[in-house]
Amino acid sequence: MGTTNVTESAVKHTLHLFGHELHFSGWTICFTILAILIAYDQISYQIQKGTIPGPIVKIPFMGSFLDSMKPTFEKYHTKWMSGPLSCVSVFHKFVVIASEREMSRKILNSPNYVQPCVVDAGKKILKPNNWVFLDGKAHVEYRKGLNGLFTRRALANYLPAQEAVYNKYFKEFLDYSKDDYKQYMIPFRDINVAVSCRTFCGSYISDDAITEIADHYWRITAAMELVNFPIVLPFTKIWYGIKARDVVMKFFMNAAAQSRKNMEAGKPITCMMDEWIHEMIEAREYKEKGAAEGAEKPSILIRDFSDEEISLTFLSFLFASQDATSSAMTWLFQMLADNPEVLRKVREEQISIRNGDPKAPITIDLVDKMEYTRWVVKECLRLRPPVLMVPYRVKKGFPIRSDYTIPKDSMVVPTLWCALHDPEVFPEPDNFIPERWGPEGTAEKSPKSWLVFGTGPHVCLGQRYAVMHLIACIGKASIELDWKHKRTEDSDTQMIFATTFPQDMCYLKFSPFDSTKLWNELRHKKHEKPEKHEGHDLQREQSINTVASSTTESLAEGLTQTVTEA
Repeated sequence: MGTTNVTESAVKHTLHLFGHELHFSGWTICFTILAILIAYDQISYQIQKGTIPGPIVKIPFMGSFLDSMKPTFEKYHTKWMSGPLSCVSVFHKFVVIASEREMSRKILNSPNYVQPCVVDAGKKILKPNNWVFLDGKAHVEYRKGLNGLFTRRALANYLPAQEAVYNKYFKEFLDYSKDDYKQYMIPFRDINVAVSCRTFCGSYISDDAITEIADHYWRITAAMELVNFPIVLPFTKIWYGIKARDVVMKFFMNAAAQSRKNMEAGKPITCMMDEWIHEMIEAREYKEKGAAEGAEKPSILIRDFSDEEISLTFLSFLFASQDATSSAMTWLFQMLADNPEVLRKVREEQISIRNGDPKAPITIDLVDKMEYTRWVVKECLRLRPPVLMVPYRVKKGFPIRSDYTIPKDSMVVPTLWCALHDPEVFPEPDNFIPERWGPEGTAEKSPKSWLVFGTGPHVCLGQRYAVMHLIACIGKASIELDWKHKRTEDSDTQMIFATTFPQDMCYLKFSPFDSTKLWNELRHKKHEKPEKHEGHDLQREQSINTVASSTTESLAEGLTQTVTEA
């Protein structure tokens, strides 16, 4: 009986208020506290939301967490169409989404107010000290040390290793689908991991290591959702992502150590890691010798970066390049299969600039001549941008427009898709029209809408490399491979897996392609009208062939003007 009295006294309380006794239990206290927290959570959300579109009420505490677990393009699109600014709230994180082009550009060009956060789990997986999260002067200085990795000369050095990867994986493509259509989303991810690793690390990394990195990087990608559970718990996506990061970092650290040893010994540059360490050595030697000893001043005096900094940088490069280019490549092969007339034009250009030799090695000069192929790549990136949005953290209240200030510590997400589908800039925006990027098109006249790689101080550093890789790969594939696409009801549905992919994972079937017949056809066309080519140099002949293949109009009238414009 005494125990019961003690228990009751522990859970029942009396409050004297204005001369009255109010009796309440421990459960009453708990429910009261819960009600206060729910009210605070709701009021806080309403204050942050202000007048911009968003859920009228917030699901207590977790908000739109369930929607964020399985994001879809359709849900994102609905948000974008709800207004230039809209919002959601997930757990403690208030998220503002900007859809209008100028609004997105304003965010991307406002480093005083915002800082990249990639995704909510980005800092946990890529590490807080990764260069992509640096801000202000520190970011500018670090980025300055990376610019030399993407010069024309540097890009030319990477092409032989890239072509070796194409050769290896094209054979695997043929073998993989020799009996029937197969899903190619994963093989395209594999080839892009291999291209990235060979470009970054050259021969310092083995084929087995590349396979292991590809397997582990899937876990990193899976963890990179827009908003995750705020605590890293064992066996969750973020936990697996962190474990995978440690494995990839180990390979990059070992590669950096080997590269440093070779560059100190004066061996040739074979990869991006060599290029970077070689620049460090040049800068260090100049600082030690000085101009007084006649040492040639490097184009940029960069500091020495540690092996850990190098590996963290390439970890972020792999994240940026692998997922985005895998997405672009998947859509590119699918679109070309669905548009055989475009694929034929690509083939005609490719075999013409190679002068009939499909095995001619890819060089930077050859890539420069792939004009129509470049239009195709840019149109694919516009129509199906791999990256739909770029999350930023708000450092201080951001008065994005006169009637609304984005609260400090919230997340703001500028959208890229809407600018790339603006019908005023890109007529028939939902159609695949590569010619819009040519001299007769209007796409190049509105560079502010080209937000595939972002803009501002954090614009994608490797955009030239990414476009070159896609041009070189699809160009080579077009004259060595033939492929067919099996369409399903989900072929055009955009699945969100960090970047976008066809929901059905792209069913393709590859077979060898003999370009001899096509080359003979082109030569026959050329000899049919010798007066049109007489006295022209080879480059002019190639330009004429490109124009001839990309239009059905007669070349008999106004040929000279057409060639000049092309």
